[in-house]
Amino acid sequence: MAAERLLRALERWGVRGVSAAWVDTTWELDFTETEPLDSRQESLITEAGLEAFSQLYEALYPFAAEEQEATESVWSLFAENNFSHNVLVAVLYHFVQEAQNKTADVAQRLYALHAAGLYFLLVEIPGNIANRLFHPVMFEKCLQTFQKCWPQGLGLPRKRKKSQTSSQQHGKNKRGKVAKKTNTQMDDVFEEEEDQEEELFFSASDLLQIREALFLLLKNFLRLLSKFSLKEKPQCVQACIQIFLGFLSFEPCPRSLEPSESMSPDQARYVPELAHLGLRLLCSTLHGLQDKTLRWVFHRLLPVVLMLSGRGGSGAAPAAVPSQAMSASNQAIKFISSLTKDLAEVAFPVLRILLQHICIKVPDKSEYRTHAALALSQLLYQLPCAQHADFVAWLYRYSCNSKISYRVFALDAALALLELPEREHDGSLSEEQAAFLKHKFLVQAMVFGRCSDRAPTVRSRALSSFAQCLETRTTSSVENIQELLQGTGVSTALTTHGPTGTSLSSAEGLSRPQKTFPTFKTVEVSNERDTNDFDGKEVMAMLRLRAGDEKTNVRKSALQVLMSILKHSVIPCTPEDLATLQDRCRDPAVSVRKQALQSITDLLMSHPDDVLIQKAWLTGVIPVVMDCESSVQEKALACLDQFLLEPIKHSRHQEARQNLAWELLTLLTKESQELSRYLSKAFGVWSKQGRFSSTFVSVVISHVGTERSSPAWMLLAKVAGSAPKLDYSKVVDTWDEISRQPAADLDTMVHVLSVIGSVAKHLSRSTQQKLIDDIGSRLRDFQFPLEAISPTVETLQKLCLASADALEGAQAQLDEICGGLVSVCESYISSIVLKEGGAEQLQEDALVRHLFILGEAAQLCPARVEKRVFLLIQSILASPVALEQYGSDDDEDDRPATQPLSQFRGSVMPSVVRAHAFITLGKLCLQHEDLAKQCIAALARELEVSKDMAIRNNVVIVICDLCIRYTTMVDKYIPDVSACLKDPEPFIRKQTLILLTNLLQEEFVKWKGSLFFRFISVLVDPNSDIASLAEFCLVHLLLKRNPAMFSQHFIECIFHFNSYERHEKYNRFSQSEREKKLFSLKGQENKGKRMQIYKFLLDHFTDEQRFNITSKISHNVLACFVDGVLPLDAEASELLSDTFKILSCKEIKLSAMRSRPEDDFPPEEDEMAMANAVMQVVQKKLISQVQKKNFVEHVIPVITSLKAALEQSRLLALRDLMNYLREITQDYRNEIKELFAADKQLAAELEYDMKKYEEQLWREQELLGDPDSLPARGGAQQSPSSERAVLPGDPHNAGSPPAQRDSSPLRAALPPSSIGFITSPARILKPKLRRISLNTFAILNSAKEVTEEARKQRSRSLGGRPLSLGSQWSSKQGTLGSLTQASSEGAVLNVRAISTPDKSINNVTFGAGVSYISPTDTPTSAQEKQARDRPKEIVCLEAPDKPSSQPQPWKVNSPGGRSGTLPRTGPRKFSSKTPLKPAN
Repeated sequence: MAAERLLRALERWGVRGVSAAWVDTTWELDFTETEPLDSRQESLITEAGLEAFSQLYEALYPFAAEEQEATESVWSLFAENNFSHNVLVAVLYHFVQEAQNKTADVAQRLYALHAAGLYFLLVEIPGNIANRLFHPVMFEKCLQTFQKCWPQGLGLPRKRKKSQTSSQQHGKNKRGKVAKKTNTQMDDVFEEEEDQEEELFFSASDLLQIREALFLLLKNFLRLLSKFSLKEKPQCVQACIQIFLGFLSFEPCPRSLEPSESMSPDQARYVPELAHLGLRLLCSTLHGLQDKTLRWVFHRLLPVVLMLSGRGGSGAAPAAVPSQAMSASNQAIKFISSLTKDLAEVAFPVLRILLQHICIKVPDKSEYRTHAALALSQLLYQLPCAQHADFVAWLYRYSCNSKISYRVFALDAALALLELPEREHDGSLSEEQAAFLKHKFLVQAMVFGRCSDRAPTVRSRALSSFAQCLETRTTSSVENIQELLQGTGVSTALTTHGPTGTSLSSAEGLSRPQKTFPTFKTVEVSNERDTNDFDGKEVMAMLRLRAGDEKTNVRKSALQVLMSILKHSVIPCTPEDLATLQDRCRDPAVSVRKQALQSITDLLMSHPDDVLIQKAWLTGVIPVVMDCESSVQEKALACLDQFLLEPIKHSRHQEARQNLAWELLTLLTKESQELSRYLSKAFGVWSKQGRFSSTFVSVVISHVGTERSSPAWMLLAKVAGSAPKLDYSKVVDTWDEISRQPAADLDTMVHVLSVIGSVAKHLSRSTQQKLIDDIGSRLRDFQFPLEAISPTVETLQKLCLASADALEGAQAQLDEICGGLVSVCESYISSIVLKEGGAEQLQEDALVRHLFILGEAAQLCPARVEKRVFLLIQSILASPVALEQYGSDDDEDDRPATQPLSQFRGSVMPSVVRAHAFITLGKLCLQHEDLAKQCIAALARELEVSKDMAIRNNVVIVICDLCIRYTTMVDKYIPDVSACLKDPEPFIRKQTLILLTNLLQEEFVKWKGSLFFRFISVLVDPNSDIASLAEFCLVHLLLKRNPAMFSQHFIECIFHFNSYERHEKYNRFSQSEREKKLFSLKGQENKGKRMQIYKFLLDHFTDEQRFNITSKISHNVLACFVDGVLPLDAEASELLSDTFKILSCKEIKLSAMRSRPEDDFPPEEDEMAMANAVMQVVQKKLISQVQKKNFVEHVIPVITSLKAALEQSRLLALRDLMNYLREITQDYRNEIKELFAADKQLAAELEYDMKKYEEQLWREQELLGDPDSLPARGGAQQSPSSERAVLPGDPHNAGSPPAQRDSSPLRAALPPSSIGFITSPARILKPKLRRISLNTFAILNSAKEVTEEARKQRSRSLGGRPLSLGSQWSSKQGTLGSLTQASSEGAVLNVRAISTPDKSINNVTFGAGVSYISPTDTPTSAQEKQARDRPKEIVCLEAPDKPSSQPQPWKVNSPGGRSGTLPRTGPRKFSSKTPLKPAN
């Protein structure tokens, strides 16, 4: 029956009618380029649609399945009935090929799918190999039908047709050539094909038909793979893998895929399920080596796991992960896990490679890294314990790689592994291997070990990961971190696997790092041993250091870690840690301030009973309500509201939090009173928002009279002005009670007075008058403490204003009450000052109270103050006896004529009284301008002559207050106030700094004269707190108002701090000798302070300001000395030395020139942010190029000219100039080459001088260390007895003892070859005079000394002979010393400059260290004897400082006499050659 059905089906196909020639051609051309089947033959097959394909398939299937009805071979049946299987295959190829075209319709695609199924069925039938039915090209063509038949780009927007107008306008390519006509024609053909493709439309039913046919073909193909081996066909295997991978994301699968070996294709319902089964079949032993196939499969699955788009995963990762790609990745992970379980030992090595490549190729984006880390953690647990431990060790080495993205992903991987349960080993692992399985290693080594990474991105990520480990609240994580902080970290594992630097390479031994790994092989990481032992104190110190990191994200993450450690009580809380949190509440970055507020608030929430944390929270949060950023203000107000207001409002439901609120308020009242001003700002904001309801006020009043009375009155004082209603009787009764108590609480009294003043307008007239009389009488008793006098007088004023109907009435009442107080005070002071013997009976406290009340009352009734009061106060302020005796008659004449205190002599008033009298005088001056004019000079004088700290402090306050009232009058005395910035007392320096900052902020004072330079000199104040305050005031308060302030004064800073006054423009303001001495930073001992100020200013420059400052320094400083406007002397040397140090420091460089590439391109989460970062980098590089050009054109010529002048003057600044030249030759190497291309002689001279200077620096460094242990440079060794080379003009000259010489370490000199100058030796030897350089001068001195010593030795020598070159290098006596080197015995050095001609004069070289003078009198070897016997050919040159004579008549042509340009012989090489012996 089967044979008959098959014959009928073949007859219907008309196989016998197919042209034999066409069939032979198709097979001969290997199914590549053939003519299509005859249309009549094709129509015969397709006239009934797919029926012919179905009938033939049903007829052939029994032979493939070897059913009972198919008793004979199909191949025999073909032969008996004269049917050729080659004909059938060729016909099937025709239908398959027709669907390869993009324009194929639905029918053609269905025919192709069924034809491919027929071919796979034929291959499945036993005997196909013998009949050579399998053809690899035909097989791959059928595989391609899977992709070609399904419409591509479904769901994507249609392509926009290219505009013909744009192609016509741009008819030229990039090189300007006209495009070929053939290309245009081909483009037209492609566009026509695209247009035809766009016209195709597939309905839902069409797509469903194609999908069903494709699903059926895929099932049949899987049946073929289960029987037919592809062991010898690796290309076919790879093609199958590619097809199956394409189907993994063909359609979404509603159910979770759990592929297993027991699952059959018939159970599958979705295409991805069949694809996974196909990949599993390919990995079986039927199709070859499992290891090889697994490599192919895993390599192809890698981009699926990583969710990479593009062919083969080479495309860029999109910003947002598509859900379909995420689903495909999850299913691929499950498939890999299942396959690894089934194949076990075979799959483990390949899985390890896959995990390595996941680490290498993961996109550097947050979402992709997180998913890849999750995949890695899931797959890693499929490995056995030993291989798991080995991979973690590899992952640690990978985390130390130089690439930032690798180190960041290693942290993500460690976090993902920490989320899984810790793996238990089976006991077969060593102790060292077992350590890698523990979470302890991941936390301590991989996460915490990166917290000090050199890249900010990695530091930030490591710190946030460390905090996340704490927040997981798992017992193991907290224990591991606690163990780390207690100093018992994982030092054993790190000893073996702790590289200091790693590189990635493939398994074939590549040592260089690779960006991509084209083959799926093991990635090896180099291993270098290192030990890391952790100490708990060092860990916390590191976290505090990271909290002050230069990068914002690092500081934020460090705060998170610090808060988590303290929050979970891993270690006890210390004041240093809390100080770090509260200091960061005033961080320059907004995000860090918000994080600090949140961290310290969370810490208080977790430890509400800790008093240290409560104080830190108050100190950190409350001042932030004055923050300049509104969002930070809102955050601080929210924190205050959460802990201070809300618990009191809901007291019944939050008893614990209410207790915390009252404890915080009590601290504010008792110990943190200085925060009250900030708290008033917060209550002012809340009052505008209507936050204080009657319920809140009632709750607060209910605590009056209890142990919480003081904080309750403090709260009422803040809210009384905006509260809807108060129990006024309670307030009045409390005042009556407190006023009668002799030892009443001062804070409570002040708060009650404040409440009375706030509610004065709501009181009845009788109550107002009663309170006025009561307060007035108590003031006249003079029993109030000093702290309560000002609030009392202020309350009295408010009561008078509230009780009077008009302002005149209130003033009259004030005149009556306060005038009486003034009269009483005047009488009392007169009894002390004017009566004989009154000073002996004075009571200091009483007099101080009278002075204070006099000042307060006089401000409210200025008309009642008589001139006699002024004289009384002035009499108290007269100079004390000690000062009168100290002064002389000449000093008296020098006092200003306006000084009103000179008529009083011999004052015996205590300093405390005089200090309060100055405050009273200041209050009087505020109301009387004439008095202020008389007193201002005396006040300024007091700042200079007074020895009492309280007096100087009060005078500073008075003058600054008068500056606000009488700005023009006081302006000329601001220098006297600024002189207090150098006061011996730190308190006065701090007070002056704050007061001047306020005046500058409000523009009552301008940056005139020396004020700016005095202000910034506080940056180097010996008190670190004052220096930090000065930095805050300058950067965050004053610089924001005037961004150009630093750059405008920078040039003058150099002159001012060096006390250089010869410039016609800078440092010309007048100062007294005392002020000059106070603020002087002149001299070598203050150079560090000067550089600290310079660097601070430069560090806060913008790039534009840095761009301009270099040119300004060149034109306004250096050019003055080059042009002779300023003399080159010792005073100028210090100034120039500072200038060159400034030009050499890194702070003056543009950010583009000093930033590292990893800082320019950090891993970004957003493509737009990355684009902005790239744009900023391009802009910085463009600015850098412009700056380089400007620098070379305008600065280098001035530097070279100044170098020559300094060489002649022999100043110490020459050393700093040479250091600066070394810097610029590295930063501007190419530009300097271009500049000196026209002047080869100058280039050669500069190169030679730089070479000698670097050799000298190298020798100095060698002397500072162990000379015997340092390697020889240029074949020379340094003598242990040699000493520091001395520059001309060095005060520590060669004759001074070695112990007195400067031995400050210098940084290693760069090799001379790194200086990009083109040498022209011939021009150096031109017979003409030239300026003597620094090193030439040193060589001359050495040569003269050697010559004189040689004459002396010849006069008394017994036959000394020179050493040979070989013995010179080997002997410790023959060494290369510095240019002015002397032996320990005081003998002359054997170092001189010589010339050794070699074939031509172009090879003449000058070198130091090759000497003709023998250090010994007898030869030490036979080689020296032979050298002595050879003719000597030493060439002796005359001193370069003398007029050069004509050269010796050598038998060579001197290039100096040639006309035109010199022949270029390449760069000059400085080398030491063996001297020739002179002829006897």
